[in-house]
Formats: sequence, C-alpha cells, structure tokens
Amino acid sequence: MRRRTFHKIAGAGVFNAILADVPGDDAPLKGIDAFAAALAGYADIGTPPSQNTVDLTRLTNAVAAAKRNYQDCRYCVVIDSLPRLLVDLRAACESHEGDARLKAEALSAEAHHVAASILLKLDQEGLAWLAADRSMQAARNSQDLTIIGSSARIVTHALMHGGHHGAAIRTASTFAERIYRDADDKTPAFLSVYGALLLRGAVAAGRRADRDTAATLLDEAENAARQLGGDFNHRWTAFGPTNVQLHRVNIALQVGDAGTALQQARRINLDRIPLTERKAILLIDTSRALTHWGKHDKAYDMLRLAYSIAPEEISQRPSNHRMMRELMTSAPPSTRRNLRAFAAQIGVRL
Repeated sequence: MRRRTFHKIAGAGVFNAILADVPGDDAPLKGIDAFAAALAGYADIGTPPSQNTVDLTRLTNAVAAAKRNYQDCRYCVVIDSLPRLLVDLRAACESHEGDARLKAEALSAEAHHVAASILLKLDQEGLAWLAADRSMQAARNSQDLTIIGSSARIVTHALMHGGHHGAAIRTASTFAERIYRDADDKTPAFLSVYGALLLRGAVAAGRRADRDTAATLLDEAENAARQLGGDFNHRWTAFGPTNVQLHRVNIALQVGDAGTALQQARRINLDRIPLTERKAILLIDTSRALTHWGKHDKAYDMLRLAYSIAPEEISQRPSNHRMMRELMTSAPPSTRRNLRAFAAQIGVRL
C-alpha cells in the first residue's frame, strides 16, 4: 500500500472516530432547547401518538411526579423529563373527547405551569411566558375554576419576572375576585389556589414598592389560610398560614425593610415547612436580609444551609448566583474567602 493511501485511510478513520459521539441533527434535544421545541410544537413531528402516549392515568402520574420533583428542587430531573410530557399532553388533548378531554386539558395546564416555573428559575423569560400562556389556554379549556386560578398564578409570576408589576397585580387581583365570585363550593383545593394567587399578587405589589396593596393582599390571603385551617399542599400550592408568613418575609425584603424581614423570619418554625423549595426560599430570603443588615458571616452560613437542603436551588439558579456576587462585594475578607471556596465547590463562577 502506498504511503499516501495509508494516510488517507488513517485520516478518515481518526476523523470518523472523533465525530462518532458528537450529536447530529437527528440527536434528541436536551435542556432548554428541548423545552423550546416542545413549546413550539416541533418535537413530535413524524411521531404519531400511541395509546400509551395519551393514557390519562399515566399522564396524571407523570404530571404529579413533575410537580413533586419541582417542589423537591430536583430541577435537572424536571428539565430532563418535562418537555416530552408536554408533547404527550398535547397529543392527549387532541385525541380525547368529552370529560377525558377536560381532564387532559387540566393536566396540560398543570404541566405547562411547572414548565414556566422552572424556566423562570433559569431566567428563560421568553419561553417561560410562552409556557405560562399555554397553561392558561389549557386551563380555560378545562373549564375548571381552580385550574384557571392556578394558571393565573404563573401568568402573574411571568409578568412580574418581566418587570410588569402593575399588570401582575391586576392579573392576580382580577382572577382571584372572579374565581371567588363564580365558585359554588369553597373547597380546600379552591381556598389554597385562591390564597396562593393573592400571595403572588402581594409579591408583585412588594416589588412595585406598593406597601398598601401588598398588605391588603397579604391580609386577604391570611384570611383564606384561616378558613383552610392549616398548612397543606392542595393543588401543589403549599398554601397555609406558614406560607403566608414566608411571603411576609419576602415582601418586607422587597420593600427594603430587612429588619422587618428578619423579625418575620424569626417567627417561623423551619420544621413546619414540609416542602424543600419553600424551605430553601425562606433561607435564601433570610440570607439576603442578613446581607442588607451587614451580617455577612451569618448570610453566608444561611446560604450554606440552603445548599445543604436544596443544592440545585443554589447551583442552578442565576438569581442566586447574582446574590452570591453581591455578598462577595460587600463581605469582609474572611467571608469572601469562604464564599469563593464554596462557589468553586458547587461550580458557580463569581
């Protein structure tokens, strides 16, 4: 064999070997791209739905698992599994009729709610808004007031994340008033969604520095929590008196009153918060308040505690990376050293 021919064969072999494990155009999309494809409606082209795809029992269990994983701060699991579920739910809504169609639409609304929530945590605002809108469309198709109220929560959150605080307040207030007026039976699930929607509106008011509206909505939510009679997780809301208290911490922080935020936080028994995501948010809010109060070492300790409970809430969220950078700029050298080492440990660039 001539030397030139050998080099041609060897070169081609090495070239193909290098590219062997590189995804091609037909490789499955992952991460945010998979969400984009699912929400755009392109992910299922050429893939006709099977009976298993549209089975409502399977889809009900899958949506519940997505909700549970989100509340457990297992965001990577949600990101990996949810886009395919959105596609399957669209197929189910198109395949079923009558009451089964209404059930499929309700499940689609809940799944798109989770999608929007996770996308907001990742600062993917455009896709989050699309998912929130799809959630509301499906909720209206379901003809279920409680589902509509739940989807109004994520629409409010998307508006708020985009800085449209006035529209967010109005959306939360209007939908809360409408569903309360139209509901024949104020079930625990309904009260939970209603109260959680009021809380979302209160947060939007806090971000607008509208103390009066925030206080009014918080008080209305507290009244709903009293009617509910305890802390529950009906319709995946984590709503109850303790959750109202968590929001009082957050809103005090939003209006620039770190001292009040810390006072409110001291009143909360961490063991009474069953959901990982809610517990982590309280710890992060408390860390922010401690930073504003100049207690940088305690703020760092609170951040470490949050990570021990919900690693992905700290390592995966850009907003919490920004919080760490803010702490880095104002903390004394000893805390900065600890924070720098912690960031390196969890893979966050400061």
